Amino acid sequence: MTLAAATHGFLSPTGVEIAFLLVGLVTFGAALVTVTTRQLVHAALWLVLTLGGLAVEYLLLTAEFIAWVQVLIYVGSVVVLLLFGLMLTRAPIGRSPDADSGNRWPALGVALASAAALVWVVVDAFRATWIDLDGAAAGSTAVTGASLFQNWVLPFEALSVLLLAALVGAIVLSRKTKAESSSPPLNSRAATGSSPSVLDSRNHPIERTSPADQEGAL
Repeated sequence: MTLAAATHGFLSPTGVEIAFLLVGLVTFGAALVTVTTRQLVHAALWLVLTLGGLAVEYLLLTAEFIAWVQVLIYVGSVVVLLLFGLMLTRAPIGRSPDADSGNRWPALGVALASAAALVWVVVDAFRATWIDLDGAAAGSTAVTGASLFQNWVLPFEALSVLLLAALVGAIVLSRKTKAESSSPPLNSRAATGSSPSVLDSRNHPIERTSPADQEGAL
């Protein structure tokens, strides 16, 4: 055991450990803003910062392949898909009162319970697991590819189908909203007593007036 390893402890962290802690705090703050803001577009942009922070954490853990997958798939694909969904559904740009359902405290309780359950499961599953530092790197391409295509093929394909279903649903909702906005209601025509407008040679609308309106004008 070297002198540096002997003096290293909890009260003497390395530069990598300090950077890991600081990036983790920034990522946690960005995640809180993502779920608490009432502006949907801002939430998507804060999600970019959150996922980017996770990629930096993977780099600090020497898992370069996982870090670039995080950037390419989540930041480069999932967030873009989310922004396309917001545009297709014509989400409001500013503050949206519909984004707050009034169930923040129950949602916070469910989130804390889920986080506690996840931490307990991970700690219980890897309590006696040791990393072989002399073997292949845990975040290398070979180890990650073998684990992904041997043990996690079905969840990977299920996630791709879920994202495709979300995009198709956004397209269906946008087409329905466009069809409803293009046809004016019939009761408004009956109330005003006017007939539908006609387009002239330059495609300008020409309003037709009723006989009663013409007699009143005379």
